[in-house]
Amino acid sequence: MSVVDLSALKGGLRELPPLALYIHFPWCIRKCPYCDFNSHEPKSGFDEMAYVDTLLRDLEFSLPAVWGRPLTSIFMGGGTPSLFSPQAMDVLLAGVRARMKLHPDAEITMEANPGTFEIDRFRGYREAGINRLSIGIQSFNPRHLKSLGRIHDGDEAKRAVEIALTHFDNVNLDLMYALPGQTLDEALSDLDIALSYGITHLSAYHLTIEPNTLFAAQTPKNLPDDETSADMQEALESRLAVAGFEHYETSAFAKPGRHSRHNLNYWQFGDYVGIGAGAHGKISSHQGIARQMRHKQPAAYIRAVAEGMPLQSEQRVARADLPFEFMMNLLRLTGGFESRLFQERTALPLLSIQRQLAEAEAQGLLLRDAAIIRPTLKGQRFLNDLLTLFLKEGDE
Repeated sequence: MSVVDLSALKGGLRELPPLALYIHFPWCIRKCPYCDFNSHEPKSGFDEMAYVDTLLRDLEFSLPAVWGRPLTSIFMGGGTPSLFSPQAMDVLLAGVRARMKLHPDAEITMEANPGTFEIDRFRGYREAGINRLSIGIQSFNPRHLKSLGRIHDGDEAKRAVEIALTHFDNVNLDLMYALPGQTLDEALSDLDIALSYGITHLSAYHLTIEPNTLFAAQTPKNLPDDETSADMQEALESRLAVAGFEHYETSAFAKPGRHSRHNLNYWQFGDYVGIGAGAHGKISSHQGIARQMRHKQPAAYIRAVAEGMPLQSEQRVARADLPFEFMMNLLRLTGGFESRLFQERTALPLLSIQRQLAEAEAQGLLLRDAAIIRPTLKGQRFLNDLLTLFLKEGDE
């Protein structure tokens, strides 16, 4: 039982949502030109065990806010977590287990990039307790990999998948489409290669030009136009459906029973502790819902944890912002969500957003009945327009 009891509070949450742990590893061999994640090239290397020690100290800082709550999943992202040795991962996961209760069948995911794959290394990750891999393939086409600034080639990408499947039966591949100079046939070729390995989960992302990236400063000139990009998206979705994959989230596809439990917790407005440089967290308590962010620069983060102050910022989510925060996550799920979940996760009555729901339904963006609220195909395609309806007055 959690030491935080919200049931006695008028208008409060009846129970706390599931809790996950996100661990951020901030280093990459080379920063990709499209990437806006918190990743850094280690100019003079890094001390992996010192960083693991910092992560565990950071976790201890969070314990009072989540004491007694079991972890349903752990996700190690980056950056490139697979730059860390199996020994470092073993120490880290043992340290997490010593400090928090971990659900017996918890999903423990590590992100990995081709170019960091060695058979013995990944055998060690499995022995450390990692039971799911997410591999950043992006493409199997050497020309497109070069345009994306990836450090691996097509053969290394294929070899990475083969090694992963030797030790893991739960593997996700990340692919990107609408790449510079990419044709529809080339996008489908990448997908067909991925499917040929018998994977159970795939994430397909449209290349987006994000602010503060090299691509934003030097946008590639030969990007597919909107019509071609839409054709790629529809063709990929169709082929995945034929292959038996459920399109359960905006960019996520899975065989039955192989959905990402960690990511579903995000999208269902669950809680998560975030540790590591630049990590974000969401924690529910008797005071409401708090959003947290750690210091982004690795050196500043390590120093801040040593001083007992890992948070760069923490703010409570205002009551008026909760509908948008909730819908920003839940409406990514193509199958929608049970209506009761809105009140369970926000402590707000569903009646408080009846006007917005009615407007979304009138615009053909949403379908609802007594039990389920879900985006239509139009709502999925124009998700930003749908979400805008749930912004508080004055933010539109």
